[in-house]
Amino acid sequence: MIVERLELTDFRNYCSASFDLTAGVTAVLGRNGQGKTNLAEALAYLATLSSFRGAPPDALVRVGADAGIIRATVRDVDDREVLIEAELSRVGRNRVQVNKQKLARTRDLLGVMRVSVFAPDDLVMIKGGPGERRRFLDDTLVALKVSYDAMRLELDRVVRQRNTLLKQAGGRLSDEVAVTLDVWDARLAELGEQLGYARATLVSRCQPMVLEAYDQLAGESAPVELVYEPPWRSTGLAAALVAARDQDVRRGVSTVGPHRDEVSIGLNGLPARTHASQGEQRTLALALRLAAHRLVAERTDSTPVLVLDDVLSELDPERAAALLSNLPAGQVIITSASPLPPSAHPERVIEISAGTVVTSSHDES
Repeated sequence: MIVERLELTDFRNYCSASFDLTAGVTAVLGRNGQGKTNLAEALAYLATLSSFRGAPPDALVRVGADAGIIRATVRDVDDREVLIEAELSRVGRNRVQVNKQKLARTRDLLGVMRVSVFAPDDLVMIKGGPGERRRFLDDTLVALKVSYDAMRLELDRVVRQRNTLLKQAGGRLSDEVAVTLDVWDARLAELGEQLGYARATLVSRCQPMVLEAYDQLAGESAPVELVYEPPWRSTGLAAALVAARDQDVRRGVSTVGPHRDEVSIGLNGLPARTHASQGEQRTLALALRLAAHRLVAERTDSTPVLVLDDVLSELDPERAAALLSNLPAGQVIITSASPLPPSAHPERVIEISAGTVVTSSHDES
């Protein structure tokens, strides 16, 4: 799948702008604060219905406007033109359309387009808490199979309801609370086992790809290890919930389940979060993204658009060159506030200033 054209209206700092993209590498250049990451965010929104920067939908609408519009003209794997449109409302419900047909639910847009984003903030996947690594796994699962999104939402709902019940119990396990807990536990165990199996399978498939990507980026071989082994998977989540019930009631929160799982990332036999250098951590984060991108490309009929959002400036020259020389096949969009390294050979260059396209040109070489 190739995005041929992107149009933005009242999105972030864009009043009205359009971008003609190429099937190869497009470079989007401009000083900091001009709108390069906003362009990347718009593309990713059409794939995930969320901001990779963690912003709420109303923050994506230009200040002073009531709604923002993202419109993309896409060429699919069968060479058919697809028009994808999303309207983000500052007040009220957002709307999405595919080929001018309104979708019954905005989440039906998931899977129509896939985008992989590499951003400087990806370092949090290595340095941050377990939630960041869980989110990486679950976002990758959704990119592989849209039905995992509904599973994730339902699991979140069940955990919230269970936590509400535990708080209302006030530390006392009455017969009424126990009966209701049984209902929520059964549902949590069912969904949790499914998600746990999916996460474990994903980690197993990604492990060799992460190792290969890290070696390519670092220019040397190093043992990288991904481990997803939550204790509840050995006993079964139903049994683990029973064992933790007294503690859960006492603390008023669900202490066991996929919402608490950790994914350990090791380098050279040590925890990368605490022992790897920042350069190694950044390379690991890139390797994770590259592995996920490759897996999604191999297992779906739609190779994701690859977006490198100001990543090259965070790498030393050797690793930046290694990344550029090992880019996967498909459409690539690179944003940068500084000139690109000599090893970058974009087919199209777009310069942006204050939410406006200043120049747009093809490489004539």
